[in-house]
Amino acid sequence: MKLEVYEAGQQNKGKPIVLCHGWPEHAFTWRYQIPALAAAGYHVIVPNQRGYGNSTQPTEVTDYDIEHLTGDLVALLDHYGYDEATFVGHDWGANVVWGLALLHPNRVNKIINLALPYQERTEQPWIEWMEAIFGGDFYFVHFNRQYGVADTILEENTAQFFRNLFRKNVPLAMPEPGMMMINLAKTETPLGEPLMSHEELAVFVSSFEQSGFTGSINWYRNLDRNWHLLADVNPIIKQPTLMIHGEQDMIPKFDRLAEFVPNVEVVSLNTGHCIQQEKPEETNQLILKWLEQQDTTES
Repeated sequence: MKLEVYEAGQQNKGKPIVLCHGWPEHAFTWRYQIPALAAAGYHVIVPNQRGYGNSTQPTEVTDYDIEHLTGDLVALLDHYGYDEATFVGHDWGANVVWGLALLHPNRVNKIINLALPYQERTEQPWIEWMEAIFGGDFYFVHFNRQYGVADTILEENTAQFFRNLFRKNVPLAMPEPGMMMINLAKTETPLGEPLMSHEELAVFVSSFEQSGFTGSINWYRNLDRNWHLLADVNPIIKQPTLMIHGEQDMIPKFDRLAEFVPNVEVVSLNTGHCIQQEKPEETNQLILKWLEQQDTTES
């Protein structure tokens, strides 16, 4: 495995913070947080995780399970000579950070997760559970049950897909029939307002035009495998944690979060799903203030 990694604040060796992007994203997702964290004294480490950018894209679906994804982050710490670090995750990156704290708790000292709360292990494997509740068109289920269909459509419409996906102030509406991500790739009339400039959007488009989507979608194709892999793991996360929600996000909050993450602080910003890109200054202020509070508590 080779990971493409971006860095800042190398002079702050000894105070690592690792930023983990979501789907379908890129290390560039954290462009507003990287300089602020480096200026605050952190060694900022931002990987393109496996399947993304110029990082390795294994061909086996099972090479994208939670053991492999968290193993990459452990190896990243080993590469820099760090026993532990603060981890920040957004969307799927948050899922991996939760998994890292479960599988390798001694490598995580603090957690900051955005958009995706801790996922309680359901009685059924996750995809089976989602299929029973949301049906076969739900994109998590579709990715698993119709292998390669969405991958191809997204690759044929990459620029349009990202233009339609990265929006803000999107009006609330009932879900359309069909698979949401395929609908986004095919629609010619986006809703809401652009989240970023054409130049910023081009970074995501060019990256996925090169890599394709299959590697990143394979993360979804391991959800049931992850369910089995986590069966005997202690589900309680003890690290100090900051959970940041977007009030306009479709992802619901988890009312029982404190049962599983007892040392958690939960805050919300008036944003959609792409919290740190839509409200970068507010996000930075929340993160830096919380980190400062933790440092004060530790000292």
